[in-house]
Amino acid sequence: MTPSLPSTPRSPVVLVLASGRGERFKASGGQVHKLQALLGGRPVLQRTLAAVQASGLPWHLEDVGHPGMGDSIAAAVRATAQAPGWLVLPADLPLIRPETLRQVAQVLMQGPATVVMPFFEGERGHPVGFAAACGPALQALSGEGGAAPVLRQQAPDQRLSLAVSDAGVVTDIDTLADLARAEALGQQRGDWGPAPGG
Repeated sequence: MTPSLPSTPRSPVVLVLASGRGERFKASGGQVHKLQALLGGRPVLQRTLAAVQASGLPWHLEDVGHPGMGDSIAAAVRATAQAPGWLVLPADLPLIRPETLRQVAQVLMQGPATVVMPFFEGERGHPVGFAAACGPALQALSGEGGAAPVLRQQAPDQRLSLAVSDAGVVTDIDTLADLARAEALGQQRGDWGPAPGG
């Protein structure tokens, strides 16, 4: 599956981060890497990528091993340096809705905020949107802290909290219990289509 990335994208690029080792999932009893675990009959990563593709936004999959999430984000931003912005999306959020990705991208491109953070019922989720001005700081990231240092560098009036109605922004898969919760939510939302024989 080749990432969809025009040479000069006009929209923010969705950075799908799939470099993690998934150790908590295995520790919870998982037999495979969490991104390969089946959710509604399809691997978690496949569901995340399907939502990203359906959004119509350009995207980049960062699945080479990196020491930490900061290193992964830095590598993905370097690979898409011409982008007008980035949506940082961990690959273990398979219930994210395509329209949520478009909503975060649209608000980011409207400005003036340099960071857009989606919230579901008061809980901060992903993807976090970063404007092009954040590029150098994102490329300098390393370690386990993700993009938190870049968030802290932005003035309060440059950070926009965006309320969304999509539980997918906070439904990440770290353990088998998370996978079961996501399975139930996907079923409730009708994400898996009609039940077999139903």
